[in-house]
Amino acid sequence: MKKKIIIVTDGDNVAKRAVERATEQLGGRCISASHGNPTKLTGPQIASLIEKSKGDPIVVMVDDRGQAGEGRGERVTEYLVNHTDIEVIGALAVASNSPYVEGITPDVSITNQGNIIDGAVDKDGQPANEELIFGDTVENLELLGVEHVIGIGDIGKMCGKDDLRKGVPITLKALKEILSRNNYN
Repeated sequence: MKKKIIIVTDGDNVAKRAVERATEQLGGRCISASHGNPTKLTGPQIASLIEKSKGDPIVVMVDDRGQAGEGRGERVTEYLVNHTDIEVIGALAVASNSPYVEGITPDVSITNQGNIIDGAVDKDGQPANEELIFGDTVENLELLGVEHVIGIGDIGKMCGKDDLRKGVPITLKALKEILSRNNYN
């Protein structure tokens, strides 16, 4: 039986704590060691941790630290998508201010007010003037055929709307949206 994972395209310390909290609230598992800015572990190392993990879904963080083009985070994403024992059931495409990156079209986005919108949001979680999410680790999600891509602002931040002390409601809602689209209870 394949391990079901959700990829989050952010891995700094704030995102790590936010993803851990949201995943805990869902009853899933977070591979905390996958965090880093940029991602420190390789695809095979993260896959090994996923295979040992108990619980479902499993949330993994990938980050390129602003690098345009294919970076460490995107190489990890590609490895996990192509792994025979892992099923990527969705991704949180985190908006950033990284220059020179190509955007992707999310299925929907979650604003910093918790609204689900068609189109994209910016790093602050505000509706963007474009249909594309721009982030340093999102560029290969469409190319790899990842389904259920949810756009979101900077995890754990978004002008205080996704703060840890508030229970990271925007991150939690975005993860729940992926689970809903996969018919989880």
